[in-house]
Amino acid sequence: MNSFQSIRIGVIGTHSTGKTTLLKRIEMELRGHGLTVARTGRLGKRAAEAGLPKMQNHTEQSTERIITQGITDEISALALGAEVVLADRASYDALAYWFAALEFRGDTAPRLERERLLTLAATQLPKYDLLFATVLDETVPVDTSHDYDPRYRRLVDQHAHRLLIDDNIPHQRVTSDPDSQAHAVEVTVRHCLKEALV
Repeated sequence: MNSFQSIRIGVIGTHSTGKTTLLKRIEMELRGHGLTVARTGRLGKRAAEAGLPKMQNHTEQSTERIITQGITDEISALALGAEVVLADRASYDALAYWFAALEFRGDTAPRLERERLLTLAATQLPKYDLLFATVLDETVPVDTSHDYDPRYRRLVDQHAHRLLIDDNIPHQRVTSDPDSQAHAVEVTVRHCLKEALV
C-alpha cells in the first residue's frame, strides 16, 4: 500500500446497539487488506474508574472527560502509526449520553456549559472521514449482566440522532439488520482502500 493520509472513522449510538461489534468487523476487514488499524474505546468505563459518574448520572465533568479522552486516544493512535483509527464513541456520543441523563433526571444544563461542550465536541467532527450512528432496536436482547434502564437507553438513542440531524452532520445510520451492518463495513473498506491507492 502507498502512504496516505490517516483515516478516522467514528461511531455513536446508545449502549448495546452493536457499535463495538461493527468496529471489530471493520478492523478485521481492513487488517485483512494490510492496513494498520487502531480502535479506541471503553471511554465511559475508564471515566467511571476515575471516579466520575456514568449513564443516567452523567455530568458536565464526566462528559468533558470522555470527549477529551477520546481525542487523546485518537491522537495517540495516529502518533503510533495507525493508518486507520476507529473511534468507538465519537465526540457527539458523550453529548447524547449527557443530554439524555439531564432529561432522564429532569435537569437542565447551564447554558455556558452546554455551549462549551457542544463546541468542544463539534471541533472534532471534521476529523472523521466516515461517521456511523447505530439505531436502537429494542427487540434485540441485551446482555443481562448489565443493568440498563430502558427509558434512559431510548433517550440516548433519540439524542444521538437528533444531534446529528439538527447540526446537519453527514453520517450513515446502521440498524441491527445484518445487511445494514454489512453495508457499513463495505462502505468503510471501499473508502479506505480508495484512499490507500491515492
